[in-house]
Amino acid sequence: MRLKSTLTGLMAAFYAMPAAAQDGLEIIGKPLPGQMGFQPAATELARDLFWLDGMILIIITAIVVLVTGLLFYIIFRYNEKSNPTPAKFTHNSPLEIAWTVVPIVILVFIGAFSLPVLFKQQEIPEGDITIKVTGYQWYWGYEYVDHEFGFDSYMIGQPATGGNYVKTPEVVAMLEEAGYGADEFLLATDTAVVVPVGKTIVMQVTGGDVIHSWTIPAFGVKQDAVPGRLAELWFTAEKEGVYFGQCSELCGKDHAYMPITVKVVSEEAYEQWLQGAIEEYAGKPLSYDVAAAN
Repeated sequence: MRLKSTLTGLMAAFYAMPAAAQDGLEIIGKPLPGQMGFQPAATELARDLFWLDGMILIIITAIVVLVTGLLFYIIFRYNEKSNPTPAKFTHNSPLEIAWTVVPIVILVFIGAFSLPVLFKQQEIPEGDITIKVTGYQWYWGYEYVDHEFGFDSYMIGQPATGGNYVKTPEVVAMLEEAGYGADEFLLATDTAVVVPVGKTIVMQVTGGDVIHSWTIPAFGVKQDAVPGRLAELWFTAEKEGVYFGQCSELCGKDHAYMPITVKVVSEEAYEQWLQGAIEEYAGKPLSYDVAAAN
């Protein structure tokens, strides 16, 4: 009987460690000094957005080159020295029709590609997992709606975690203890959102005081968190790893210290983390049968 109780306690303690979900995960979605372009796309939404951005960049570059070329041509061809007798006409109907119709065609072309991307973002599918996120000054609160537990997420180094917004040796030690490096300061949080790879995640976003904004660049998602309103976004992460984001709406003096950490793990690792998270955050102890089965 004593052996059975000991095993039960050990199993429950093992599965009550949510931080274990990050073991061995590659840090993928992270800003880098001097980086140009986007972070690696980890969702279909991000790939669509990055492709759309590249396509529009080609179009606007061509427009800039054309307009600049026309300006230089007119400067050298029709200056006073080259053209001492200026023309006296005031209208050119074909030209006016052209510079009206061509921009319309370009905008319709861009809209034909951009609207489907927008609709894909805004049409929220049925989620495999639903998480409610609430922005506060200056941290995030998460609630796993399907499992009735939640937790708050603070930047490692924020006063709430024992820091003072300064990368001291103590803060670096906290980062390393949580599995991060010193260069993840201002990015890593004490508690991360954990989701399984390949599953549709629906985030219900709101604010608890002022307007915040929840975003993960590598996922291609961003949604304002407005007090009194419940907005939604969705994503399906395609690669395991750690992804960082930031509050993207100016929300007060500590706006810069409100990062977001999402860990994408295998389904097996997620189920293991989930058992421990329910045990820790919901205060529901695992039964012997559940602990033994895992």
